[in-house]
Amino acid sequence: MKKLFIETFGCQMNVKDSEHIIAELADEYEITSNPKNADLIILNTCSVREKPVNKLFSELGALRKINPNAKFGVCGCTASHMGEDILKRAPYVSFVLGARNVSKIKEAVNKEKYIFTDINYDDTTYMFKNTRKNPYKDFVNIMVGCDKKCSFCIVPKTRGKEISIPMDLILKQIEQLANEGVKEITLLGQNVNNYGKRFSVPHPKVDFTDLLKEVSRIDGIEIIRFTSPHPLHADDKFLDEFANNPKIAKHIHFPLQSGSTRILKAMKRGYSKEWFLNRCEILRQIPEVSITTDIIVGFPGESEEDFNETLDVVRKVRFEQMFSFVYSPRPLTEAAKMPNQVDKEVAKKRLYKLQSMHKKIQDEIYQNKKNKIYKALIEEETIARSNNNFTIKIAPSKKFLGKIVNVKIKEVINHNLIGEII
Repeated sequence: MKKLFIETFGCQMNVKDSEHIIAELADEYEITSNPKNADLIILNTCSVREKPVNKLFSELGALRKINPNAKFGVCGCTASHMGEDILKRAPYVSFVLGARNVSKIKEAVNKEKYIFTDINYDDTTYMFKNTRKNPYKDFVNIMVGCDKKCSFCIVPKTRGKEISIPMDLILKQIEQLANEGVKEITLLGQNVNNYGKRFSVPHPKVDFTDLLKEVSRIDGIEIIRFTSPHPLHADDKFLDEFANNPKIAKHIHFPLQSGSTRILKAMKRGYSKEWFLNRCEILRQIPEVSITTDIIVGFPGESEEDFNETLDVVRKVRFEQMFSFVYSPRPLTEAAKMPNQVDKEVAKKRLYKLQSMHKKIQDEIYQNKKNKIYKALIEEETIARSNNNFTIKIAPSKKFLGKIVNVKIKEVINHNLIGEII
């Protein structure tokens, strides 16, 4: 068989798209971790992180030096917004396939100078072949695209309008995974808790909470995770199900972005600081719940007062984990054209202050884990993942692989939890 090397950038949805690509091409290609041996090299790209275009062409050039005889393809979000410009800048690339067009991968591979980057293309009823790295857990797409108009985000321009995948197809896929021994599934979408807003086929009216209830009824599935919910759609019905459904893992990734209502309005996030804090106050009533977040520092127009509002939210919520970044402009976004860009050095100082403060919070959170007992999936011989999404190192144990067990935290070293099965 021919060999495929695939490099994936960006979010978990891109990771799942790469898994679909691997599975769709499995009749002709086997995966290799060495690009030097590959007949086909694919870069599955992301537009969210800083300087994605530079990163793409830098990586293409490096890989071509390693293997000038391979066929090259570019997929994903950067492919969506650059299209034929990729072929102009790198004429050795054979095909360009957008983030919304993964089901066309066989056609792309078998043609020369193939370009398909239609962000309105609908493959929500396409049944992808499946592959996964871990036999006990998997990711399931429940929707594609995004209807939000966040002024800093390029995703709606690369993944198109939001369309939900029919619920019967989702349940059928998860039932098959359960039959194959999968214990944990993660539902994926740009705004998962807005599921059901729009389908491309006739469909009964359902929402994300309805989907969670149906998934939890599938025998064999013991842990349900999802990413990422939008704070705007975290209504009481959803929070009640999250709190009381025993199969739903008690971890929620809740992107704040800014603690200033004024900046949130400029970001077009649709919620206020008060709404976010209220939702988190409800979540904190759940025993051992874990709340993680994303924060952008130095968004255009952010004052010191606005930044202090962000610090205030972090102090009050005490996020278990925080992904924080200095704002950087993205092509095709409204924020990139805003006149009041924050000085980079000022933004960097704010980021350092935010991260330093959060590290102290995290230190306290981790130290308080000692001697606690968590329900956890043994996903690797030496790795357990707790119900609230903490990684726990354990002694090698083949006997418990794929099982949900109780793990006691015996030691905390920095931000590493060491536990034992009890």
